[in-house]
Order: sequence, then structure tokens, then C-alpha cells
Amino acid sequence: MQSEEMQSAQQAERTVNPMAVRPMGSLLLRMSVPMMLSMLVQALYNVVDSVFVAQLSENALTAVSLAFPAQNLMIAVGVGTGVGVNALLSKSLGEGNHKRATGTAMNAVFLAACSYAVFALLGALFSRAFFQTQTDIVEIVDMGEDYLRVCMIGSFGLFGQMTYEKLFQSTGRTFYGMLIQAIGALTNIVLDPILIFGLCGAPAMGVTGAAVATVAGQCLAALLGVIFNERKNVELKMHWRDFRPDPFLIGRIYAVGVPSIIMSSIGSVMTFGMNRILIAFSSTAAAVFGVYFKLQSFVFMPVFGLTNGMVPIVAFNFGARNPDRIDQAIRLSIRYAVIIMCVGLAMFEIWPDRLLALFNASENMYGIGVFALRIICIHFVFAGFSVVASAVFQALGHGVLSLIVSVARQLVVLLPIAFVLARIGGLNAVWWAFPIAEIASVVLCACFLRRVYRAEIHSLNGTPAPDGETTATQP
Repeated sequence: MQSEEMQSAQQAERTVNPMAVRPMGSLLLRMSVPMMLSMLVQALYNVVDSVFVAQLSENALTAVSLAFPAQNLMIAVGVGTGVGVNALLSKSLGEGNHKRATGTAMNAVFLAACSYAVFALLGALFSRAFFQTQTDIVEIVDMGEDYLRVCMIGSFGLFGQMTYEKLFQSTGRTFYGMLIQAIGALTNIVLDPILIFGLCGAPAMGVTGAAVATVAGQCLAALLGVIFNERKNVELKMHWRDFRPDPFLIGRIYAVGVPSIIMSSIGSVMTFGMNRILIAFSSTAAAVFGVYFKLQSFVFMPVFGLTNGMVPIVAFNFGARNPDRIDQAIRLSIRYAVIIMCVGLAMFEIWPDRLLALFNASENMYGIGVFALRIICIHFVFAGFSVVASAVFQALGHGVLSLIVSVARQLVVLLPIAFVLARIGGLNAVWWAFPIAEIASVVLCACFLRRVYRAEIHSLNGTPAPDGETTATQP
């Protein structure tokens, strides 16, 4: 009898989506580890990009660092739209609505094309003006303009890669998302020294070569995303001949996605503001801030990979009305995120000088950077909880809560405090704004998570309504 029950359970796991039946620990790792590895590769190529550029000059490194807000804005639109796609698509699959899931996927590709058209135009027209608002050093402006224009005009690869990666996440096939991102990143890493320094017969293109290498890697990843989706994503069979944009589905995507886009875009505003504060001290201070952002990606990217694996699990089980599995996924994710952040904290506290050495740091950069890295990294431990909580809000359709947290942390707390500390305490005092802002973020996230648990997750155990639905409020 017991053998029959075990066989029945095994058969169920083979025929039912694993997000509904697989043990949560192994499921979360299966969903998250490929994304964590791919994002670590992504972090690696972001760092390698700057490491090679730093060999040219400190001004070259500063130029690439000052381009970050604009690049982050593109990523914000792509990732934010993907969050909306991920939540709606996973929820549709959890409810067994494959037609809506396929429609969501097709509209996601359409939105990626629209996003590219907007940013290509902005890059062609306003790249130089963007740098002129931050510095009057002509060499930095010239190099930055060349770098950013290539990245934005060639951003169709970026948007395509992110879109197909989210489609794989939504259906639980995170391995293919990892594969396309890893191949794109490795392509960039290989091409960087060749195009920057003119190796293997290629012309020496400087910072422009770094941008071309980035775009080439993204385009290859997008192409592989199209191929793998057609062959491996069996739930999503796209037929483009009769496709028409669906305003209803686009509205549902952006209901969750727009708050996420705004939330991520706030990071661009914060970075732009911090660059303005820091460059008033010196261009080296702005370069240190850029180096920090590259290095912290090694810590945050695995946590983002973890939450990217968690989001479809939470959304699927919300659609399937299984609060126990939602609770398990959230608790395990918080635990893993805090562990990752503690490792990152140890690295920054013990080896800040070695980390800066990767970027050909001058004595002046060491003098500023060692202290800066040790202070900023204090907020890592708090950030682990905040990142997971914000992802839960998005998965359940409450992206506005994530938006409130992000606005409070980066605009209401971090930037004003950084500005004040710069005036009363000088450059070394500015870095304390990061841990102060993160503590405020944790308090808000804890309050909102408690509210969401009570209103959305715990209520799934309610008495079924006459139509067979529970009384839980849908996002």
C-alpha cells in the first residue's frame, strides 16, 4: 500500500508543475541556483568591463561610472516589465489558463521592441547632454558620450535578453535563462580586451570597444533566447501571424511592472544625485562610487537571482491558493539572502584594498575607497531582508509597496542625508548615508510584509465562496 502511495506521489510530481508539489527547499534551489549563477556571471562581466577600462585611465573609469544611471534606467524598464510579465504569466499557469499565459508572453516581446525604440532615440539625441550635466571635464564627456551612445542604440539585445529570460523563469525553466545570460556575459568578457586594446588584429577602440563588446554579448543572448524559447518552452507557443497588442494584458503587466520600473529608476536618480555630490569633492570620489557599484553586484546579484527564483513560486502558489508553500518560500528566501549578504560583508571588511586593486587604483583612490567600502557594506545584512520582501510584494501584485520602500530609502532618506553629511562632515561622512537608509528600509518592509501576510496569504485559508473561490483578495 505504501509503495502504491509513493508511486502515486512520484507520478503526480512528474505530471503536475513542480512549483506545486516539489519539496520547497529543493524547489527554491532548483529555481534559484541557475539564476544566481547567471547573475554572478553578469556581475563578473560588469566588473571585468570596468577593470579593463580602468587600465586606460582614471578618467575612462569615471566616464563609464557616470554612464551607469542611464544604463540602469534601461535595465529598470526591462526588468520592471519582466516582473509584471513574470507575475501574470506564472499566475496564469497556476490557474491553468495557458491561453492567457501565451498572450502575456507575446505582448512581453512586443513591449521589449517598443522599449528599445524609445531608448535608441534617446541615446542618439541626448548622450552628450547627459554627461555635460555631471561634469565639465571634456575628456570624460567625450569618452562617456561614445560609450553610452553605442550601449543605447544597440540596446535591442539587452531588452530581448531580459524578456526571454523572464519567460523561462515564469515557466520554471531557469536553466535556459541562466544559459543565455552566461553565454552573453562570456562573449562580452572575451571581446572586451580585444576591442578595448586592439588585440588579434582588431582596432583599439578604447571605451567604445567596451560598449561594442557589451552590445555584442547582449545580442547573442537575445538570439539564443528566441531559439531556446521556440524549442524548449512548451507551454508558450507563439504564433505571430495574427498577433495584435492586447491592451488588457499590457495593462495587467504594467499594473505590477510600472511600480517596479519606477522603483528601479529611482536607483538611477539616486546614483545621478550621488555622483553630483561626490564629484564636487573630486572625480576620484565619483570613480570610487562607480567601483563600489560594480563590486556590490557580486553580493546583490546572487540575492536577486534567489528572488527571481522565488517570485514564480510565490505567484504560482498564490494562483493555486496554497498559503503554506508561499510561507515556506518566503522564509527560506530570507534565510538564504541574509547568509549571502553576511559573506559579502566579510569580503568588503577584510579585503577592501585588494578589491580596489582590481581597478588599477591610485593612491588617492585607495585613500578614499578603503574607508568608503568598509562603511557602505554595513548595510548589506539589512538589505537581504529588504530585497526578499520587495520581491514578495511584486509577486503578489503589490508593486506599489516596493515602490514606497524604494522611494523612502533612496530619495527621502539616502540622498538628503548624504547631502547634509557632505556639508557638515566632508567626504568620509557621506558613506554613512547607506546604512542609515537601509535601516529605514527594513522597518518599512517589515510593516508592509506583516500587512501582506494578513491580507493576502493567511486569508487563502478562508472559507470557500459559493463559486469555489476563497475569500482572499486577488491582486
